[in-house]
Amino acid sequence: MITVNGVEKTLEKPLSVTEYLETNKYVPVQVAIELNDKILARELYGTTILKEGDVMEIVSFMGGGSGKNEDKLVLGGHEFTSRFILGSGKFSLDLVKACIEKAEAQIITLALRRANEGGLANILDYIPDNVTLLPNTSGARNAEEAVRIARLSRELGCGDFVKIEVIHDSKYLLPDNYETIKATEILAKEGFVVMPYMYPDLNAARDLVNAGAACVMPLGSPIGSNKGICTKEFIQILIDEIDLPIIVDAGIGRPSQACEAMEMGASAVMANTAIATAGDVEAMAEAFKKAIEAGRSAYLSGLGRTLEKGASASSPLTGFLHD
Repeated sequence: MITVNGVEKTLEKPLSVTEYLETNKYVPVQVAIELNDKILARELYGTTILKEGDVMEIVSFMGGGSGKNEDKLVLGGHEFTSRFILGSGKFSLDLVKACIEKAEAQIITLALRRANEGGLANILDYIPDNVTLLPNTSGARNAEEAVRIARLSRELGCGDFVKIEVIHDSKYLLPDNYETIKATEILAKEGFVVMPYMYPDLNAARDLVNAGAACVMPLGSPIGSNKGICTKEFIQILIDEIDLPIIVDAGIGRPSQACEAMEMGASAVMANTAIATAGDVEAMAEAFKKAIEAGRSAYLSGLGRTLEKGASASSPLTGFLHD
């Protein structure tokens, strides 16, 4: 593992600096390299082999001095340009691929279940190869079961991403924060990119950070309810205080609610039921995509002020006929 421009990267084989630059579409003569806090002479690019733990900064000139931030979502060193995570739990398989394309989602959740005999259709056959699989531990009632499901998912070839769900409350389906923290700590030590689903609580969120979580995923309202962000004030506290991506999960029922979450400063939104139960599933997937993009753009632009009392005219009230 090396770090390039602040993002962790895995090298599948030893590369020289020149090889790394060319592989990643940089033009060597147009960049300067700082390797482990020291400027690397250009004539050494070809003979300097990148090794475990190296920290490399690649810089170049851009008009205006700063360049445009591509505003990527970073989870466990992996970069994503989409901030919409799509749940797959309630879709018919023939709609999965179309929804992913309409949503332009780069991450989709999967649930692990016992395999059936007879060669029934597999959801993996409907998911494009460039989409990151996010197995969840749905059905786990404690940390031990969640860890077991995560390990089986990785064995199936789903990679290192896992969404931790630990729920033993069968009526309201509220996550067990304590067991979630335990599972997160175990799996993070095993190299998983752990994305824990939790009830929004600042102390539990801090424990998840310390346990090695890659993000924190607070619920907006009970799973499948489509009630929106009932826990808005608590989620805002997490956004303000936790130095990890906050991804609002569960209960988002409308594109406008997804937009609201992004305007608050959430890093991403996950949705499933609101899309799967819509009249036009594909159109709703696209509507959520646009709403999430609009909310993120508004947040980055800086929302206008709010007056607690009174009003402020947008046009002059004096100077026309009479003062």
